[in-house]
Amino acid sequence: MASVSQFINQFPCKTPSKTLPKPQFTSRPTTFSLSVIKTTAIASNSFLKSGLETVPARPAFVVRAVDEDEWGPEKDGPPVAVAEVEEKTKELMEIDSLKKALVDSFYGTDRGLKASSETRAEIVELITQLEAKNPTPAPTEALTLLNGKWILAYTSFSGLFPLLSRGTLPLVKVDEISQIIDSENFTVQNSVQFAGPLATTSVRTNAKFEVRSPKRVQIKFEEGIIGTPQLTESIEIPENVEFFGQKIDLTPFKGLISSVQDTASSVVRTISSQPPLKFSLSNRNAESWLLTTYLDEDLRISRGDAGSVFVLIKEGSSLLKP
Repeated sequence: MASVSQFINQFPCKTPSKTLPKPQFTSRPTTFSLSVIKTTAIASNSFLKSGLETVPARPAFVVRAVDEDEWGPEKDGPPVAVAEVEEKTKELMEIDSLKKALVDSFYGTDRGLKASSETRAEIVELITQLEAKNPTPAPTEALTLLNGKWILAYTSFSGLFPLLSRGTLPLVKVDEISQIIDSENFTVQNSVQFAGPLATTSVRTNAKFEVRSPKRVQIKFEEGIIGTPQLTESIEIPENVEFFGQKIDLTPFKGLISSVQDTASSVVRTISSQPPLKFSLSNRNAESWLLTTYLDEDLRISRGDAGSVFVLIKEGSSLLKP
């Protein structure tokens, strides 16, 4: 017997621990694999049929980790920034409203020449509000927006007022003042178009510009060009005119009018064949600087020497429509 006890002691038997490890629960519900449960149940039935009915069959539960994608993304964070979109839309509407109000305030001012002090104060206030909402804080870094032809709508630059005044050039009016910017070649062309009773012409200046800051450019004028006058080939004369309360019949003058029209046509053909007159601009006064304080796809506000302001509208913009 002693030998049997010694033999048994060489193979000690450990009593199985009845303490089961505690399952680790997460904030997500546990998912059980149905296929694993079904397989375990079949294995348990086979084991009972093998004659070991005294061993009770226990269902096996398997804890399977669940990928986060099966539950969708976390929804604890805030929703899409709807408030930011609404705020941006509101700001764009305010800018559009200010732009329309500014253009409306130009009515009857003849580009600023005839603006009253009250109108100027209103225009300055609208310009200040737009500058505070400038969507392009660095205009010289958005040169594609600067490209193209810009029509002068208003200015406080007194140097242009003699040009705009009809007293300086009798019977001649300024049709358009414009600026063409080519950002690829860094050139600027300023143009003034004149219209008279018999002809139209233009005076242009060509310049180069250099970027000096995110808002400022330095402009150096190189040459001036006086365009070839384009005379009208026909002169419209009314049938009668009123003079000191009396109507004067102009029918007897039809022959003279026809003769004038023939002469004008001949002059048009002669003058139109001549090249424009060019002259150089090389003095110290041929340089200037320009600070763009507001810029978008159809409106530009710039400030120049002596605090002068220029408001220009892009050619083709709806803001130019009456």
